Amino acid sequence: MYLCGFVIENMKIGTIDLGERPVVLAPMEDVTDISFRLMCKKFGADMVYTEFVSSDALIRHVNKTEQKLIVSEEERPVAIQIYGKDIHAMTQAARICEAAKPDILDINFGCPVKRVAGKGAGAGMLKNIPLMLEITRAVVEAVNIPVTVKTRLGWDHDSRIIVDLAEQLQDCGIAALSIHGRTRSQMYTGEADWTLIGKVKENPRMTIPVIGNGDITSADMCQTYFERYGVDGIMVGRGSIGRPWIFEEIKHYQKTGEVLPKYPFEWYLDILKKQVLQSVIRLDERRGILHIRRHLAATPIFKGIPDFKTVRIAMLRAESVVELFEILDSIPFRFAIK
Repeated sequence: MYLCGFVIENMKIGTIDLGERPVVLAPMEDVTDISFRLMCKKFGADMVYTEFVSSDALIRHVNKTEQKLIVSEEERPVAIQIYGKDIHAMTQAARICEAAKPDILDINFGCPVKRVAGKGAGAGMLKNIPLMLEITRAVVEAVNIPVTVKTRLGWDHDSRIIVDLAEQLQDCGIAALSIHGRTRSQMYTGEADWTLIGKVKENPRMTIPVIGNGDITSADMCQTYFERYGVDGIMVGRGSIGRPWIFEEIKHYQKTGEVLPKYPFEWYLDILKKQVLQSVIRLDERRGILHIRRHLAATPIFKGIPDFKTVRIAMLRAESVVELFEILDSIPFRFAIK
């Protein structure tokens, strides 16, 4: 059990000062595009991460991959995240990313999906620690910006190696470590285990910031985990999908110790509609609406509305902005929501 009373200092990654107990937006494929990052930043995210970038695709100059490197001044500090299993490709990709001028370069050793981990990249590196460390050292040496790592507890329950691995990664020269509290075998099932994240932070040999990740879905939970496990920062992932305002809720709780009062229902609808429009502008109407459906499906604002299933299906099947907005705008009146 971890007790309150940790000395709270500003968290720094290299020279980048993120303040006390920063809360950051996790890198998520098909989620953390530039418009979503900017929205989360607006609501108080202390740092944001791009979608992960394939080193192999980047060095082949695949246009769709290169587009992921575009960052804006308004979202800083921002990290670009790369993944791969080849040392040469990773160092080349790291230099290409550095030229895009992010504040931080992050290495993904945590993605559990089969098309990544199954090929030895992402969380697949947890089965080849010597190569993981070799890649990390090479990337750190290849660039002049801070390099960080995001990984998991281990490959499976019998190989939860994160406490020792964290030291090894630190010795490679990384500037911070983010840990998702699951093994690769768990994927995103079950509950995230933060006890091992706490043990990493408790290790007196660890001098770099430790960022915890996994299942943060409310402001009070975020505060509790800061106090219980002593982490330097907390990363919010799926809890932000369809809910970019979670960062405002967390920041309000950090400052006041109280839950942020609810806004009118239309306020939340307007945020979702802005996300729709930004997605359509960035892509096009068809692809933009397809992209935003994940946020519409995940948002908690429709939770608990009785007999909502038919409307939910229609909302997720809408093929035009006009059709989708008509459905969204009808919800408060149809269900008498204030």
